[in-house]
Amino acid sequence: MVSLRAVLWPLLALAGLASAKSSSGDNVLVILEPALDKSNFSIFFDGLKERGYKLTFRAPKSVTPQVIQDEVATFNHVVIFAPETKAYAQDITPQSLVQLLSLNTNLLIALSPKQTPLTSLALEFSLIPPPPGTPLVSHFPERDTPATIVPVRVPSSNPILSTTKAPVWFSGASHALGNNPRLVPILRAPAESFAADSTDDSGSIAVADAAEKGGEGLWAGSQMGLVTGFQVVGGARATWVGGVSVFSDEFAKKEISKGKKSGNQQFAQDVAAWTFQESLVLRIDRTEHHRVNETEPLEQYTTNDMITFTARISKYDGVKERWESYSGLKDLQLEFTMLDPFIRTALSPVAGKPGIYSATFRAPDRHGVFKFVIDYKRKGFTQLHSSTTVSVVPPRHDGYPRFLSAAWPYYAGAISTSIGFLLFSTLWLAGDVREMLMKKGKGLKRE
Repeated sequence: MVSLRAVLWPLLALAGLASAKSSSGDNVLVILEPALDKSNFSIFFDGLKERGYKLTFRAPKSVTPQVIQDEVATFNHVVIFAPETKAYAQDITPQSLVQLLSLNTNLLIALSPKQTPLTSLALEFSLIPPPPGTPLVSHFPERDTPATIVPVRVPSSNPILSTTKAPVWFSGASHALGNNPRLVPILRAPAESFAADSTDDSGSIAVADAAEKGGEGLWAGSQMGLVTGFQVVGGARATWVGGVSVFSDEFAKKEISKGKKSGNQQFAQDVAAWTFQESLVLRIDRTEHHRVNETEPLEQYTTNDMITFTARISKYDGVKERWESYSGLKDLQLEFTMLDPFIRTALSPVAGKPGIYSATFRAPDRHGVFKFVIDYKRKGFTQLHSSTTVSVVPPRHDGYPRFLSAAWPYYAGAISTSIGFLLFSTLWLAGDVREMLMKKGKGLKRE
């Protein structure tokens, strides 16, 4: 019986991992601030449970369960709903949160207008928070809610979000975006909104005050971010949300207008799906390279060889919970590099072969160590990177053609010169013999 359990437990663990909604696992740690009512986020938490996630709750100052044990992440995802907490347990530090990302653990972090350790951590991710105590304010459109509770339109062109057209209620702090290419804007502030410490002024004075605090236009308009993602090199994702109320039941049930429900519930699901690596997750299954009309890969190619490179790419389907071949990339490129790219060509999908991308090119007339490189970076999608090293060598001594068609004029010149030399030599030598015979004949006649 003991041996049977020993066999079944690993199989059950593997089956649980295979049925996980996320491509990286289904264990979620929720760090919930004691001042927040857990029941006010029941729609969001219950939605995660229905999608197969296992939630574990703890307070910011609790010591168990730990997020990292023996340099190994305990959970696949960490949700930090503690926007006003200023002191955490010893295992929750800015350094440990960054370490979690390096261990492929995803983070969903909610901020607030108050200054907290999480606000300082956001600076390390190229997010620039406004001065403390300056929430997002907008007086448009006219409504019966406070100016700090703002309806925000969801962009239809963002691949992370569903095609819902219902605006999202937002209350919290905005942030400016730095120049880090790994930032993924998800939701931006309305064009008529600004960050201010007062809701009394609805005109230019508040905007001017905000501009004086952080630079002209920095805390006003659609250049401000409300929800922003960050994707690290290893594929882990962190999402920063300016206000925890975006996930609340209050905003999920709150109507935008009479009879029109807000889009907060769907928006929260989309944000969690992207953060937990359910959506827009790609991977390279394998790569192959060989000469044209051959199948075996080579460690070295000859200059001017015709080479075919093939890559198989899959995309994770969060609904079916499996990896599927994906041929939807239209701008994938292949580089054949030696320090700098010698060849850059399109890696196009092959018709009739899902997930297969192929390119054929001629090896450069330059010998050395080259790399087949795929480096695909697009906002929201997992970065695809592949590098394969091969050598390109000159032809062997017996690999050159015996005659070159372009060299026939030189061949004709050399042959004609040789023939001319032989004729000249023959005539010259024959002329000397004739002259000697003629002289000999004249001498005999005299005698």
